[in-house]
Amino acid sequence: MKLPLMPKATAIWLIDNTSLSFKQISEFCGLHELEVQGIADGEVAVGMRGYDPIDNKQLTKEEIIRCENDQAASLNLISSDVIDALPPRKKDSKYTPLSLRQEKPYAILWLIKRYPDELSSSQIAKLTGSTKNTVEAIRNGTYREAVLEAKSPMDTGLCTYQDLEKALNRAKNKKDREEAKAKTLTEENPN
Repeated sequence: MKLPLMPKATAIWLIDNTSLSFKQISEFCGLHELEVQGIADGEVAVGMRGYDPIDNKQLTKEEIIRCENDQAASLNLISSDVIDALPPRKKDSKYTPLSLRQEKPYAILWLIKRYPDELSSSQIAKLTGSTKNTVEAIRNGTYREAVLEAKSPMDTGLCTYQDLEKALNRAKNKKDREEAKAKTLTEENPN
């Protein structure tokens, strides 16, 4: 089922500007009926501004009037070619449990020791879910914890063997392209 953009803000606007039932609004916005009631009571989404679905081409005034007159009717979202043509959303960054977060520096050190020239800092940061600055600090020996032990990121669950293999293949392909480019430049300009 397609949901409107900004469902809570849309629900706020529908509550304030229509006589639709909480059930109709909750079905249209993909929210629980009690959440819609909480919005109406001012307990949920306090301070959030309403988002007009008519101005934003998600509903027509006629559709709202039709559903206001028939409490059993459901609102139908206007389908948009622009929104339907958008590529699927990228997967959000994965959540790392607290117990694994302390393992990140150890995994970074393991990757730096095993693949010092192959993996860039940004690739290591992506594999471990850390930041490039942390990777650089560990690489330079300026990380706040002086004593680190190397632990495999695959064993700790920060990444998979496939993720590591993909990163290594990307790094190898990039290095091969750079070497081929350098070779063609030296062949063209032998000076």
